[in-house]
Amino acid sequence: MSAIDQAAGKAVAMLYNALMTGLVLTLVSQRGEEAARRFVFAHFRRQHLEKFLPGLKKLGLTGLPDAVACAQYHLFSNALGGVKTELVVESDRKAWVRYPPPRWIWQGTAICAVPASVNEAMLHGWHGHNGVSLGNRRLGFVCTGQTVLGDPGLEGYYFEYDHDLAEDERVRFAPEERCPPVDPTAQPRLDPVVWPAARLAKVEVSYASEYVRSLLPVMHALFGADEARALVGRTARLIGLQFHEPVMRLLGLEGESPEVFARMLAALAMAQGEAVEVQGARVSQTGWRLMRDVPLDAALALACWNPLWEGALAAHNRGLRLETTLEGEALTWTIRPD
Repeated sequence: MSAIDQAAGKAVAMLYNALMTGLVLTLVSQRGEEAARRFVFAHFRRQHLEKFLPGLKKLGLTGLPDAVACAQYHLFSNALGGVKTELVVESDRKAWVRYPPPRWIWQGTAICAVPASVNEAMLHGWHGHNGVSLGNRRLGFVCTGQTVLGDPGLEGYYFEYDHDLAEDERVRFAPEERCPPVDPTAQPRLDPVVWPAARLAKVEVSYASEYVRSLLPVMHALFGADEARALVGRTARLIGLQFHEPVMRLLGLEGESPEVFARMLAALAMAQGEAVEVQGARVSQTGWRLMRDVPLDAALALACWNPLWEGALAAHNRGLRLETTLEGEALTWTIRPD
């Protein structure tokens, strides 16, 4: 993978990470803490149901004790997405997972606006359901620290009890406990032959893209088409405005012309695996891999996602406008004078 391809991949991951974080903040500020909590729970439960069991198999963890397999799954799956994660195994029945700062999902100053209940919804949505998915009703998660509360990381441990757990027992909070010291030399590593640098770069893009593939149908299911369009579209436009400059810098692009913006769009599309053609100020891609097989009307998905590029263009040159057409899976953007 070339340096420009890697840079474009990092730009896509940065944008989609920011879109997820920004959407949670939009919900907190525009619809309240409870709406944000409901979204985060539903989003992570959806991701869990789609990714957890297949991921265990792909990462070669199916033969481990359940608590250890769960903790190691989070270590590897998050590392693949570029997220800092640590592991401490105390026994076959107790294994710690720790996410040291900075938190990937609550990037930058955004962490100051995330209520604890919203952060906890992620644990209820994913970590607390691992035992259910594994068919082990005795397995739960104990959270001992939350970065949003000022603790030095989100941390906790998977623990296999001697009895089946009720739904409200699957996630427990024990702030009086602390994760043991982490030995960096004892951390499991991905096999570099199976996971070479080029594959890891692609996975980082896929990791962030999966957040978008999940958040759109979840928003539609929770709030309806009109609210999803308004809330996600508003967030996407703001992220485009705010992140245009670092994206341009990553890609080594300069200038305010339509053609330069077209090159930016094309590079980001190709980093997502799209087949792209550029003709001056027009960018065409023959498919839309991001939304393929996502159970959502394509026009609604476009209305939510495309403001990301409209916002970026407004920051690029406020004298230009973006015309977008969607025919089947084929997308075309044309940059014109406003």
